[in-house]
Amino acid sequence: MTDLYYQLRQRFCDSLQKNLTHELLVNEVTPSLTVIKCEQLPFIIQLYGRNIPQRVPFEGQKTIHIDEDILYSKYDIIVKRILAIALHQKKAYARQTVVARVDKKTTIDFLAENHLQGAMPGKYRYGLFLDGELISLAVFSGGRKMPELNIEHYRSFELIRFCNKLGYNVVGGISKLIKAFIGDFHPSDIMTYTDKDWSQDSALEKIGFTKKSEIAPLKFWVHDDFRTLIRDENQYLELEKEFPQGYLKENLGSLKMILTIK
Repeated sequence: MTDLYYQLRQRFCDSLQKNLTHELLVNEVTPSLTVIKCEQLPFIIQLYGRNIPQRVPFEGQKTIHIDEDILYSKYDIIVKRILAIALHQKKAYARQTVVARVDKKTTIDFLAENHLQGAMPGKYRYGLFLDGELISLAVFSGGRKMPELNIEHYRSFELIRFCNKLGYNVVGGISKLIKAFIGDFHPSDIMTYTDKDWSQDSALEKIGFTKKSEIAPLKFWVHDDFRTLIRDENQYLELEKEFPQGYLKENLGSLKMILTIK
């Protein structure tokens, strides 16, 4: 176990325990793998050090997989996101909000502060506002024709980013945002990807999305607090040579989800 891993793990557990009333159970499976459980958490958390490149499956229970480098770089977002899921902090209802288009700068700032994968402005941006405060945001791509379907005027859009303001649980938020987008652009379908490191099934199924396919796990070379996506074996060998102090990581991949508009 590295000093950074130990310090991060201790800080992480302290941050969670401070906000939970039930005891946090911390099991050091190996020096580089810690399993964290609590009755108030609807999932277990597996925290990985740098010496474990691949995910370790935990059958029978929803699991969140977090790597040391991601926890280090996105610490506040991860802690607040977990607590929002567990405790439903600042619950808001979509019916209490106003939906409106959002400008690019506001979108980038909001995503940088609240989304684990960072900011992408996309082409169309819709937000939910509660008493003038932006609490939920959806970012969509432009339309894409699908000639392979041989359907005239068929257009597919991608939901590129969606998140709530950290600490908020916005009930019905994603449905209201998608409904507003559909009303303006009349898409034939909307597709998106969900990160399997955080959810092995998708809550989007509750609002009509279906699973189209599973995307294979991605590999990364982690070095100097950066992650570089490994696209092929040659690149991997080059990264290993250029950054010999780095290490390999692999996520669980993602689910491709699609909402077909009637």
